[in-house]
Amino acid sequence: MKIEAAESLFLSWLRHVKECQLVQTNWKPSPQWERKNEEVLEKIMQKSSEIFPSYNLYKGNKGIEQLLKQAEIDVLGFAFDDSKGKIYAIDVAFHEAGLNYGSNEETVSRVIKKCLRTAMCIFGYFGDVDAEIIFASPKINPAVVKDITASINGMNSTLSEANLKNYTIRIITNDDFKEHILSPLLMVPSNVADTSELFMRSLQLYMLIDGMQNTTPLPKTIVNHFLPATTDVSMSEMRIGVIVKTVFRHVLESGNIPENEIEKMQDEKYSKETFGVQFPVLRKADNQNCKHPDRYYAKPIQIFDQCYFICSQWFETSSNNDRPYLMEWLKPYL
Repeated sequence: MKIEAAESLFLSWLRHVKECQLVQTNWKPSPQWERKNEEVLEKIMQKSSEIFPSYNLYKGNKGIEQLLKQAEIDVLGFAFDDSKGKIYAIDVAFHEAGLNYGSNEETVSRVIKKCLRTAMCIFGYFGDVDAEIIFASPKINPAVVKDITASINGMNSTLSEANLKNYTIRIITNDDFKEHILSPLLMVPSNVADTSELFMRSLQLYMLIDGMQNTTPLPKTIVNHFLPATTDVSMSEMRIGVIVKTVFRHVLESGNIPENEIEKMQDEKYSKETFGVQFPVLRKADNQNCKHPDRYYAKPIQIFDQCYFICSQWFETSSNNDRPYLMEWLKPYL
């Protein structure tokens, strides 16, 4: 079985930062599946060839069937909410000397083809869903990045003209790779026990050898070794529940929150006005029992030697978005 470190990293990123309930590496469609939207897929193939004539994107491909037979998505994730779901389709390339498929032109051509083929594959087998197509690499030469970045609008406009309006293509590399991928993942609790998550288990091994405690989130010595402190950029990738369970929890445990603020956070009206949630943000635990109440996270938090539970009812939908409230409250403490 092939094991790729970068794929393992994104498997954990999708599970713990994007909170995808289903994640699979090396995803390929079954030849037995019925492919839909053939005319639209052919249109995308033709239109993208016209937009990028100098790259000869589909050389050797006779049509959409042959193109999609070659498709393999490195990491595929599904995040299901109460109202809708979202698909993340990621191709990741890890070359120590920097992304290189030959010449700069060939490298850019292959990235464009990978992104569009992935989008076509998702549309052909899943239809009109909310989909984010990501090509990621930790290191790409600036000249290549410039040409790839210049192609993003063309790729997205191709999809939009084909009425794939809920599809977005992103390129994540270099400093953005650290800010958007590694930084939020390092804030995830370090008690992941799934042996399939090789990236997270490797971090735990490092901590064990270095004599560090298994804390939540990862110790600052780990985080600071790779990155600066958590930023708005890195938190922009996190679902609101992830921010609450990592960054918000860390701030509350820091001892820097005034005691009167902790008191107010136990009030339902104040919690609604300040955070947008329908329940008190904090609920004091019975220190004799410490059993968590409904609608609160199971793991307790210690603030000023008192045990509390954090409300778990946070939402970020168009009709009920608690995220701006939380981010505003966090500003002074980050």
